Amino acid sequence: MVGLEQTMSSSPTRGSKAPGANSRPTSKDGSKKNIWSSLLDGVANGKRLPEKNLLILGSWMAPLEYSRIHYQLPLGGTPESQREFLETFSADTSADPGLVNDKRKGKTPPIANQFALGYTYRDVLDADREDTLARVSAYLLAEPSPSFAPLIKPLLTPQSIPETLVVILLDWSDPWTWVRRLREWVRLLRSVLVDLDDDTKLVMEEIMTEWRDRKRGMDAGSAATGGLSNSGGPVTIPLGPGEWDEGLGIPMCVVCQGADKIEKLEKDHGWHEEQFDFILQFMRTLLLKHGASLIYTTPFLANSLQSLIHSSLGIHSLLKRQSLKHNVIDRDKILVPANWDSWGKIRIIREGFDMEGASTAWSIEIQDAPEPLDQPAAPQDDNAEADDGTSAVTVFEQTIQDPKRDNTIAHSSTTNGTKVEVETSDTQGFLTKQVEVLEQLKVDDEKDRSTQETPQLEMSPMDDQGKVNEHIGPVQFNMGGIQVDADDMLKKLRDREANRTQRKEGPPATPGDEKAHNQALANFFAGLVKKPSSSPRGSPSA
Repeated sequence: MVGLEQTMSSSPTRGSKAPGANSRPTSKDGSKKNIWSSLLDGVANGKRLPEKNLLILGSWMAPLEYSRIHYQLPLGGTPESQREFLETFSADTSADPGLVNDKRKGKTPPIANQFALGYTYRDVLDADREDTLARVSAYLLAEPSPSFAPLIKPLLTPQSIPETLVVILLDWSDPWTWVRRLREWVRLLRSVLVDLDDDTKLVMEEIMTEWRDRKRGMDAGSAATGGLSNSGGPVTIPLGPGEWDEGLGIPMCVVCQGADKIEKLEKDHGWHEEQFDFILQFMRTLLLKHGASLIYTTPFLANSLQSLIHSSLGIHSLLKRQSLKHNVIDRDKILVPANWDSWGKIRIIREGFDMEGASTAWSIEIQDAPEPLDQPAAPQDDNAEADDGTSAVTVFEQTIQDPKRDNTIAHSSTTNGTKVEVETSDTQGFLTKQVEVLEQLKVDDEKDRSTQETPQLEMSPMDDQGKVNEHIGPVQFNMGGIQVDADDMLKKLRDREANRTQRKEGPPATPGDEKAHNQALANFFAGLVKKPSSSPRGSPSA
């Protein structure tokens, strides 16, 4: 109706029209077309979803030579890290996980992030999963290459900048590369922002001023007026040291994924709380200069990533108020919102950290243009970086070193008295190699058996020259209460066998000998059955 009133008020009065002007306008008259266009535009604007933008800068893939010599950066992991972030960002956190509706049944939009600048989108639903609060367009970039700068520039317009958030993805699989990665992304963003037109830069200044005014928990109303003193005049809260020194003109958030790997660094590589505290202090000091937020996330575990992103983009639920609370205690659930941090809060983590030096060095380093990826630097080997402590990257990498670098570990182990860490291989890969080794040993054993002659066994108990008798010595056993010597028994058996053989091989026995032999046997058996009390019956007379 507003569009209709505006159109009617801008049209000529009825008195100025020719006769017949009160009739319905014909198709030749443009007033009918203007009326319906205004009506349709008004309805479309009422139902149009708020458009939000995410510029996701993922973990970039270093050149092969650089990855082998220096940091062994994960190759090909960028699409997966970006997918992990999007899954965590769009995960269903409703109170009723069994709730199913038409919107949840819909397929997830595909992610195109294999080449150059990728794209996908996500619809943000309200707590009841019925109403759509906003549509978030995600632009994905993998490498901080200067050749990709023309792809980012069209995304930054006076209309899109107030609705845009830059997200830089880091991973706990290689925390020793964080500062170098962050520096290259900031350099790329600065090179793009400098070339924007004046209208866009003016909007960026307004956005940064608005974000600075939100510091210390100031709401939108007090931020707009600057606050009021007792006398009614405006009150401006001064910025602390190192705060908003290098505002980029766009809100920024750094997401450190895979916080579950912290335990692995502690167990496998001997990291202590000193290393984790140093990383946290260094990152918070650098991000404080840009007014950026910081969060650690773990896959498949509840975290505040959604609340942080929604709050940064200005997406608020109509049914449920989401609170964003900082967390600097749990080392795997760190959350530092924008405008919350300060040097005083960073200093209490651990004494001895040089925030002034890191902050100053960072302001100097980000002024340079981004380095081409085909010409990697070797800061710790070739002394490409400054050795006088003016390089923030050098200071960080000298303290947080890659455990896979054997020379560095050997040196640190001799000075600290700790054992040299050994990188363990994957369980399935280790077992696969062992199966191959066992199969080869089996083949070698079979070849040895086929080439060797069958040994002659000398295990006969009748042969006292055998190997067994040489080792076991005399053997005795109990038989019916009588201790019997096995050697004597075997000797008697051999003598008996020898006599039997001689008997068979000797001359034939005479009838008289056989008769005497039979008589001796009869006397033997008769003596066995003879009783002591009486004389045996049937015994032959003397």
